[in-house]
Amino acid sequence: MVRIGVLVSGGGTNLQQLIDAQATGRLGGGEIVTVISSKPGVYALERAQKAGIEAIALSRKDYPDVEVYSQALIDALKARNVELVVLSGFLTITSDSFVQAFPNRIMNVHPALLPAFGGKGYYGLHVHEAVLSRGCKLTGATVHFANEVCDGGPIILQKAVAVQEGDTPESLQKRVMEQAEWTLLPEAVSLFCQGRLRVEDGKVSIAPAHAGENAGAAPSEGVKQ
Repeated sequence: MVRIGVLVSGGGTNLQQLIDAQATGRLGGGEIVTVISSKPGVYALERAQKAGIEAIALSRKDYPDVEVYSQALIDALKARNVELVVLSGFLTITSDSFVQAFPNRIMNVHPALLPAFGGKGYYGLHVHEAVLSRGCKLTGATVHFANEVCDGGPIILQKAVAVQEGDTPESLQKRVMEQAEWTLLPEAVSLFCQGRLRVEDGKVSIAPAHAGENAGAAPSEGVKQ
């Protein structure tokens, strides 16, 4: 079993997809052991509690700077022996030390086809506003491993979604979530938990089913950065 920690900041729609996948045996042997929010009182914490998962509010406002807050996250995750960290609408900045504490073990979902429309300032509706302002015909979602570069880590999975005439940022956001994000994130987590992901030279390869080694060792052993 791969122990999973999910970090959230809001309603937790992607978290719900992970919870549902776990309930139906689609997480590849992984188990969500904790959900940590950067804000108290968000609905994602309630989703976790309803599913019988530990729910913690680790408020960014309670810490003096990014480094101290990042260390608090590291301590909380390591105390629970978390092997895979999933950023699910987690909008709080962390330090490089956080990424370095879990090399190729932090997974993020981004509502665009990276490297397009990624990086500082591209989050939430801002991404979809930018896609529409450029007249893009296709957009989509990406699941990637996080590194020290915002939205710059190795890409695991992507799925395209058509931009439709008359789309608003809100309608496009909804369709990208429903058609791409909600499918990709549980699939990527499952692949990790099955030990089927390898990172070499900044690229992710996916081994055929049943060909992976121990899931917990998969991302960190034999990796060329």
